[in-house]
Amino acid sequence: MPYYELYRNDLSLMTWNWQLEDWPNFTYDRETLAPSETQFIHEAGMVHGAIKHLTEEDKSQLTIDLISNEAVTTSEIEGEILNRDSVQSSIRRNFGLDTDNKKIPLAEQGIAALMSDLYQHSGTALSDERFFDWHAMLMRGRKDLITIGAYRTTQNPMQVVSGPIATPKVHFEAPPSHRIPMEMNQFLAWFNHTAPNGQQPLPALARAGIAHLYFESIHPFEDGNGRIGRALSEKALSQSVGRPTLIALSQTICRNRKAYYTALEDNNKDLDITDWLIYFTQTVLEAQQYTQRLIDFLIAKTRLYDQLRGTLNERQDKALARMFREGLDGFKGGLSAENYLKITNTSRATATRDLQNLVELGALRKTGELKHTRYWLSILKESDKQS
Repeated sequence: MPYYELYRNDLSLMTWNWQLEDWPNFTYDRETLAPSETQFIHEAGMVHGAIKHLTEEDKSQLTIDLISNEAVTTSEIEGEILNRDSVQSSIRRNFGLDTDNKKIPLAEQGIAALMSDLYQHSGTALSDERFFDWHAMLMRGRKDLITIGAYRTTQNPMQVVSGPIATPKVHFEAPPSHRIPMEMNQFLAWFNHTAPNGQQPLPALARAGIAHLYFESIHPFEDGNGRIGRALSEKALSQSVGRPTLIALSQTICRNRKAYYTALEDNNKDLDITDWLIYFTQTVLEAQQYTQRLIDFLIAKTRLYDQLRGTLNERQDKALARMFREGLDGFKGGLSAENYLKITNTSRATATRDLQNLVELGALRKTGELKHTRYWLSILKESDKQS
């Protein structure tokens, strides 16, 4: 469900969670979530162990690819389409890695800075200053906002709406601006007290899920609340396992944005948020499993290259490298002979021989006939591909 944030002068008659007497004392069924909490911690250990089997080059690729994908998809959830290559280049610069020297747009620089900071300082305590830094990073180049790098101050209500401006549907209304400093003081105290080394530690998934819904309910910034809220969830998960989680949370959410927005809306009027946490934990586990599949893919890639060492010509090596850059999604629609011609700039007869040889070597598998012939990485299973 696409949405936008709109300031309106008419107040909704709906009672929101922050207006309830027990706010912000969220409740949930702990027994229902217990198996998911156990699974998350177990699989976090499995992912960490699997990463150790990657080469240093593949570890770097995994980190940069996942952070870049998260940066692009967390923006896409909000309807902002960024250039993935520019985001990745900016992240590589932030990590001190080699890049081209192309100029990077401010929007791409901003989300790259936020995601890099999130990875590099995942274990630090949360503060107003950290939130302000994130917001300033995210809003680089914006000239249309009243407040950047600070909580919102406008006197008009902050509402999340959809539909025509003349007859919008109000999905949520956040607390008025004068309450934000107090609400955020309370939020920060809760977040830091419930950390693994805090006074009242909470299980990983419950804490991350509550943090996201709690933050979104306050909606403290003029814009960027969704992206910062999802970054906050990843920070909470990373703190719980003692290292960056490197899970594809935003990428998983983005595949079904409607379910995400529905889950948020269904849980912004009550303090029992069991349904939200069930949705959230399932999403995190799915994101975690994607990371494991990606690690398995990179390990299989290394093994395949070891098997093929000394057998590939320069054209074949270039084409395989291009296909591997697509990761688990694979080469969209499969590699055709025409694609191979464009990648390698060779003749059709040579392309036919090269592709047939790659099939014989076990690097590619072939489907279809004649003009419908397509080639796929042999290590990429149909179940690995993401829609």
